[in-house]
Amino acid sequence: MNLSEMKGIIEGLLFVAGEDGLTEEQLADILKVETETIQDAINDLKADLKETNRGLQLMEIAGSYQLTTKPEHAIYFQQLVETPGHTGISQAALETLAIIAYKQPITRVEIEEIRGVKTEKAIQTLTAKLLIKDVGRAEGSGRAILYGTTKEFLDHFGLKSLKDLPPLPDQVDEGMLDEDADLFFKKFEEGMDSMFNEDTNKN
Repeated sequence: MNLSEMKGIIEGLLFVAGEDGLTEEQLADILKVETETIQDAINDLKADLKETNRGLQLMEIAGSYQLTTKPEHAIYFQQLVETPGHTGISQAALETLAIIAYKQPITRVEIEEIRGVKTEKAIQTLTAKLLIKDVGRAEGSGRAILYGTTKEFLDHFGLKSLKDLPPLPDQVDEGMLDEDADLFFKKFEEGMDSMFNEDTNKN
């Protein structure tokens, strides 16, 4: 395997790994090479992404390597969100957004404990739409990313602040968790749709 081939594989692996990223040791184990070889390939890939003006950058965060978008491109991501035909939010993303809106700051693992399913794709979608963002790191081992909503989230749903979020049921029956979760998401969706429609009609 030559260096060019290795860089392509690493880029693909980091894309699939998403926000979790991969350490040098994990990459070395997967590719069956020494960590020094991985270091060389990563440095080369990082330089390639920078020199060729690619839309992604290679970052080392908490000991793991991740592919991330560039901050200077954020304005274009916002325009994508505002483009007709790209404003829709899937049910999975909406459920994830509801949890983050009411429970922030919250980690991906905590979101998945509530939803009962993987949320990586939903988080990527919401991040790309600038509705959520990294607001810090959790205490303890791993230093997991904490997610919170953004100003764009408030703008998108016509909210002045998080205090304007639709109220949720006062009591939650732990014995009927699935039903309560469905109600939680449904109430959030109905409230958001209502607010968004009222704002649209005013305009």
